[in-house]
Amino acid sequence: MDANTPTHQQLTTLRDYIRWAVSRFHQENIYFGHGTDNALDESVALVLYSVGIPAGSENELLDAKLTLSERIALLALIERRVQERIPLPYLTGEAWFAGLLFKVDNRVLIPRSPIAELIEVGFEPWLQHQEVFEILDLCSGGGCIGIACAHYFEEAQVSLVDLSAPALQVAVENIQRFELPHRVSVIQSDLFTGLVGRTYQLIVANPPYVDGVDLQTMPAEYHHEPQLALGSGDDGLDITRRILQQSADYLTEEGILVVEVGNSGVALEQAFAEVPFTWIEFERGGHGVFVFTRAELMQYHSHFALTKLPE
Repeated sequence: MDANTPTHQQLTTLRDYIRWAVSRFHQENIYFGHGTDNALDESVALVLYSVGIPAGSENELLDAKLTLSERIALLALIERRVQERIPLPYLTGEAWFAGLLFKVDNRVLIPRSPIAELIEVGFEPWLQHQEVFEILDLCSGGGCIGIACAHYFEEAQVSLVDLSAPALQVAVENIQRFELPHRVSVIQSDLFTGLVGRTYQLIVANPPYVDGVDLQTMPAEYHHEPQLALGSGDDGLDITRRILQQSADYLTEEGILVVEVGNSGVALEQAFAEVPFTWIEFERGGHGVFVFTRAELMQYHSHFALTKLPE
């Protein structure tokens, strides 16, 4: 490229800008992990969003020329991704989860949980013998897990519970987006404190689980996400301990608890060495998700009850 000619004059087509973005992302060694896992997919998603082209239709338009205003805006967006390390979904305001397109912004985590795969198959084999009418999405954030559950379990009433009022505001917007106010509700609560007397056939929790060391060393992109939704004490398990202690009281007799703890799974097994955890294997990748029936939670309740909760 001619160093004396502005970039927006040298790059003219959709193909040019995808290639340019790939180069910039490689040069600056940005982190992928909020919807894509490589520079090409990230570049395609960002460029298509910027010019309003639906994903999947770009091949026929790769050599289409962009207007001057489109080129300038697109270069600015690429530089924001590079210089500010803002995750792609925060730039576009949307993220895919379980086949559904959700609103996201920096009030909520960007959805990336492998629990999406479980939702799509109806939590088989754990729920295959019962109809599901009551579901709790605990630590719901923007409501992606709970709303996806409502989409796949068409008869279910779903409660989205989170401590963060700003996160629940995003959840309300997503409920409206999918026209589900008749089946999905939000409750601001510190875990189960606002749920006295309620029981659910399925409790799904994606609580904060990042340990202290990982929280300090995560790539810059993660620091745009709400820290309240990431960290959970030195070993990442402060909130998970509370869930294990209390969840049996909020499950029906045949109910199940599904919890994601990510990399803190090792610490969890060390903390409860006498408890056999059932870890779920995912076809599409992901790890650190366990499942308990209510009966199992009751069986090992004494082990969970002995653990020290944070002050």
